[in-house]
Amino acid sequence: MSRQLFRLLIGFIVGLVGVLSYYTTQVENPITGEQQRIRLSPTEEVQLGLQTRGQLAEQFGGLYPDASVQEAVQQVGQRIVQQSVVSQSEYPFEFYVLQDSQTVNAFALPGGQVFITNGLLQRLNSPGQLAGILGHEIGHVVARHGAEHLAKRELGSTLVTAVGIATTDEQGGGRQAAAIARVANEMIALRYGREAELESDRLGVQFMAQAGYDPRAMIEVMEILSSAQSGSPSPEFVSTHPNPDNRIQRLEEAIAEDFPNGIPPQLESKHPNLTPVALLRSPYPK
Repeated sequence: MSRQLFRLLIGFIVGLVGVLSYYTTQVENPITGEQQRIRLSPTEEVQLGLQTRGQLAEQFGGLYPDASVQEAVQQVGQRIVQQSVVSQSEYPFEFYVLQDSQTVNAFALPGGQVFITNGLLQRLNSPGQLAGILGHEIGHVVARHGAEHLAKRELGSTLVTAVGIATTDEQGGGRQAAAIARVANEMIALRYGREAELESDRLGVQFMAQAGYDPRAMIEVMEILSSAQSGSPSPEFVSTHPNPDNRIQRLEEAIAEDFPNGIPPQLESKHPNLTPVALLRSPYPK
């Protein structure tokens, strides 16, 4: 058998195994209760996020240099994690502000690495709005949307993967670095499906309310982003997330379903509109 034919045979076998593995692998999400086709374990998701976070940060000018700002955002994010059902997940969440002040966006890598750009942070004017953004991104992580997306992408590129394996040489380290860069770019440009985004909105509302934040702040975020679209160029958040105008009604319905008798007094926002600096220095809900 010729070397070329042997490699093609190996590629075919690897591709076939990939297809069978995708369609026969199902796991139950402990937070959402959904059955999902995911090949990565939670531990592998965490490792992937840790490997790619540096690459992602570099593309947005690195981390914002003010430690107090980083700490304040970390405080809001950890409050949501620790005081909601998210505390039952296996992910070690970390929250970061990116230096980029022009890009208006937020990201979540598989495994719990969550980022918000300074450009988006500067548009917010209450701790609850920040909680809404972080809650949404936390929703993507615990719903394992990134892992689902990567599993589908892997299925769609089984032939490429097979060829790559069949032609592996001694440059494995370089390939690994390139793979990490591709994953980082994939996560940055990722456009989840409409249902995934709506699920993250729904989860985000639940998580932020469980942590003591007024869930209506999520609607305020959508209104801020919607009004920002009148500028040029449109916020990057709009290009990687569905149009905020189309999500407000669903958010209102979700909040009404969770709180049919109205928002409890302890969740009502008691914070006036604040400048970004005051936002990060203001006391957070107890």
